Amino acid sequence: MTTTAQRIDHLADALEASGELTDPTWRRAMHAVPRHLFVPERGYAMPCHPEAGPLPHAIDRDADPDQWWTAVYSNMSIITQRDDGASDPASADGAASSSNSAPGVVFPFLELLSPTMGERILDIGTGTGWTAALLADRVGSENVTSVEIDPTIAAQAAENLRTAGYTPTLVVGDGTEGWPQGAPYDGIHVTAGVRDIPYAWVKQLRPGGRAVLPWMPEGMGGFKVKMTTTPEGHGIGTFHGRAGYMMLRSQRPTSVWADRHRDEAQVTKTRLDPRQIEDAGDGAELAMLMDVPGLFTLRMANPDGTMSYLLAEVGNPDGAWAACDSSPTGEHTVTQYGERRLWDEVETAFAQWTERGSPGPERFGLLISELGTRLWLDDPPQAP
Repeated sequence: MTTTAQRIDHLADALEASGELTDPTWRRAMHAVPRHLFVPERGYAMPCHPEAGPLPHAIDRDADPDQWWTAVYSNMSIITQRDDGASDPASADGAASSSNSAPGVVFPFLELLSPTMGERILDIGTGTGWTAALLADRVGSENVTSVEIDPTIAAQAAENLRTAGYTPTLVVGDGTEGWPQGAPYDGIHVTAGVRDIPYAWVKQLRPGGRAVLPWMPEGMGGFKVKMTTTPEGHGIGTFHGRAGYMMLRSQRPTSVWADRHRDEAQVTKTRLDPRQIEDAGDGAELAMLMDVPGLFTLRMANPDGTMSYLLAEVGNPDGAWAACDSSPTGEHTVTQYGERRLWDEVETAFAQWTERGSPGPERFGLLISELGTRLWLDDPPQAP
């Protein structure tokens, strides 16, 4: 019979092999804070790497305990709530609204934060309580404050934490406001996607404090960001790979793409293959976000091997839209509607990115100030 310790070691070995676990102290924490104490009896397992993992599937500890244990100690996220509690979490139907995140997502963020014993940490998004417990194991329960917006989820997390033997301060509230009563913090750990980084987090960090968060400006797909506060009172964010989470509830995406008024749209041709932008990497995507304000993009693979690059304005369902459909002929069809010509803006931004030497994400950064979140290249702008 496989023991829990063996299951944990097997998972830790897999994470080390993939480069998602490099600090041996977090391996020790995996044993101190066993994940199964934070996973409900029923849920829906989603592989961290869909291309390599099993298909998503429901898990039920009573009906199939072996499958449940396998999912818990695999690199899979476990959806624990759908539609804010209105739908069955073990079903494939409904929008996921809370989960126990995949270990391959959790530990890279924890390693990026790199908390040490005695540091004061604010955890945004308690969820099942697993990351709050991992943080408490590292810095001491008395030094962790965790904020959860959903009272039902918060109550279950409190029970999970008691069972595991950890007692961080638990707050039911809106994580975008942080928790000023416990400030200043040495670090902030965020487990929800963020479109607009709240300045409250900057204000609640000590000078030189840091935050780690999934920055998701379009509400889908995003970047792992480490933000450090400056003596002047603003935040500087750097990029450390890709990341995706469920969004903060107050920042859930509202963007859609729809080819409204297609008969009024302008149709032209371009020699820029949209797949060239798709294949250019994270630096090109950041350049688009920097130079084309309010841009929302979708990529759609077509059955014939071509692709469509779909553009719209973030949060403006009645705004401009564009589509560039690739063609094997080398002349690609562009359709645009609205006051803005979004494809023209993207094409210009891509040309400028190329002229700058095709900079990678290491040359980009974020400035977080009272005026909001601003993306920059090479040199951070002066905060107001």
